[in-house]
Amino acid sequence: MESIKRDIYLKRLIDREQNGLVKVITGIRRCGKSYLLNYLFYDYLKKKNIADSHIIKISLDDDGNEDLLLPKALSRHIKSLIVDDDLYYILLDEVQLADNFVGVLNGLLKLPNVDIYVTGSNSKFLSTDIVTEFRGRGDEVRILPLSFSEFMSVYNGSVSNGWKDYYTYGGLPLVLLQKSEEAKMHYLKGQLKNVYLNDIIDRNHVQNEEQINAIVEILASSIGSLTNPLKLSNTFKSVVNLTIADKTVSNFLSYLEDSFLVDKTRRYDVKGKKYLSTPSKYYFTDLGLRNAALGFRQQEENHIMENIIYLELIKRGFSVDVGIVEVGKKNEEGKVVRNYYEVDFIANRGNNKFYIQSAFAMDSKEKQEQEKKSLMNIKDFFKKIIIVKDDIKRKRDESGIVTMSIYDFLLDEESIEY
Repeated sequence: MESIKRDIYLKRLIDREQNGLVKVITGIRRCGKSYLLNYLFYDYLKKKNIADSHIIKISLDDDGNEDLLLPKALSRHIKSLIVDDDLYYILLDEVQLADNFVGVLNGLLKLPNVDIYVTGSNSKFLSTDIVTEFRGRGDEVRILPLSFSEFMSVYNGSVSNGWKDYYTYGGLPLVLLQKSEEAKMHYLKGQLKNVYLNDIIDRNHVQNEEQINAIVEILASSIGSLTNPLKLSNTFKSVVNLTIADKTVSNFLSYLEDSFLVDKTRRYDVKGKKYLSTPSKYYFTDLGLRNAALGFRQQEENHIMENIIYLELIKRGFSVDVGIVEVGKKNEEGKVVRNYYEVDFIANRGNNKFYIQSAFAMDSKEKQEQEKKSLMNIKDFFKKIIIVKDDIKRKRDESGIVTMSIYDFLLDEESIEY
């Protein structure tokens, strides 16, 4: 298979060169962390004419490096390879396998001429709070499964066929190696059960596998819907006919977030300029795993498209919230009636902000007015965008609202900037 370019993540590693911190590459298992470090970043260093003797590259899941997993062995080995005052790049893959790896890395940081990059992939390393283990000396670079543009860079087919395959089987790189639809589904179902969920169960000592499997299935069937632990608990009882406390549901949700299997987005009151504690939305970091959780039965393209837009915004470095706009209007009795309209995404990056609606289709005037309602009631100057499934030409209406196709949005990194 042709090499997959992951330029946005490579650039993030390059931007962090020699910043005095441990660069911790995180993300869901099998999303390409090792490939980014051992091939793409290593190739970048070689093109910079960094000598092999000054690139200490160790894969700790290699049988030949088993001795380095013992207490203090890894630290002694690395220090023995540092023989001068020039800069050394230390690339450690699957670092969590080493004994006391946090202590090893914090110790290496005391050396004046090292630049450290690490990956890890088991349940011990997949917690979102892993960076805090480095006492403020860690710098996280999170990577996601393949985006649609990365997927299409090696896909042999049309954009429309690529879209169908992508929203069905997701962006885990190894899915691309599976030759048939049956093989892809088998691979994803096996990975979800035997790798991702087993990691969560083992790490968090989950006693009831049936409960957490059911929570994953309920989340998968309701992506893009507002929910909270109590609502999920009630759904659990009505759908699965089992009782589960909302506190247990809350714990399960945090486990799924910590493992990077799902992301939680908070609601933001645009006019009140404040966050609302509940409810929230959950999106899957890979659509193939989401579909595997449902046995590839529910393929609601409109909800899946919303999930894909969310992932693309995260990949581009935005922090993403769900927006709510309050609109007051007097009724016939003169009383103010308050209505609330949703903005699918508020994307923030630095001082810039975008309001984005995911609209699968706007094939009627009523639908157009519905999708624009919340955007029209936001009075600030930030750009407002509607993304539709139709392959339309980009346009801007008299209110300044831009409408573009999902393909233009996903295949052009700068699509919402101009």
